[in-house]
Amino acid sequence: MRVLRGCLVAVPVAALLSVAVTAQDADKKVEGGGITVKGWTGKADPGNKQGLTVKDSKLAPEGANMRLTTGPAAVYWNAANTAKGDYTVKATFTEPKQTINHAHPFGVFVGGKDLETETPTFLYCVAYRDGMFTVRQYNAGKPNQIVKKNAHEKVMKAAGPDAEVKQEVAMSVKGSKIECSINGASVWSADKSEIPGGYTDGLTGIRVSHNSDAIVSGFAVTK
Repeated sequence: MRVLRGCLVAVPVAALLSVAVTAQDADKKVEGGGITVKGWTGKADPGNKQGLTVKDSKLAPEGANMRLTTGPAAVYWNAANTAKGDYTVKATFTEPKQTINHAHPFGVFVGGKDLETETPTFLYCVAYRDGMFTVRQYNAGKPNQIVKKNAHEKVMKAAGPDAEVKQEVAMSVKGSKIECSINGASVWSADKSEIPGGYTDGLTGIRVSHNSDAIVSGFAVTK
């Protein structure tokens, strides 16, 4: 098992996030968009260049699961999933196929506050279908790269653009430690003091990139 530590870089993100490739593929509106899963809501990333909102994406029930098809990159949450102290939040993301010419990430977030504003705070870990993962943050609306995009043997790599890929992503808080696990393996951990703001109490939920499509199953917050 390889755990990455000490890769913390709190860089404002003109150059990073919402994936530098956003300039290459504009956010696409999803037909019949909106949120129809009871108790859930969402918010697109601050300053969406095209003025899109979560109404231009779609979060809908699919059997016992949820189907998330996005226009803009966003976070989704249910206020019932507020957590503090020690806890774990996890979800499984099944991506039927690649939706565009490069991989887009899915994952979970912790420490959410002011999510409905233009100055949200949350820390998230996400997995890509190309076997990569990253850890990032919004701190009072300012995006920070915590861990650069890295490969890990436990992050599933799709056989091709039309192949299904499934990732279980979890974030855990225990004492002063924050950890991200993907498919059961710890891929990153850090002390709260290493994270700008050090926020871990608050809302938890789903983090997703733009122009993506996946089934979300098994979302849970446990002690």
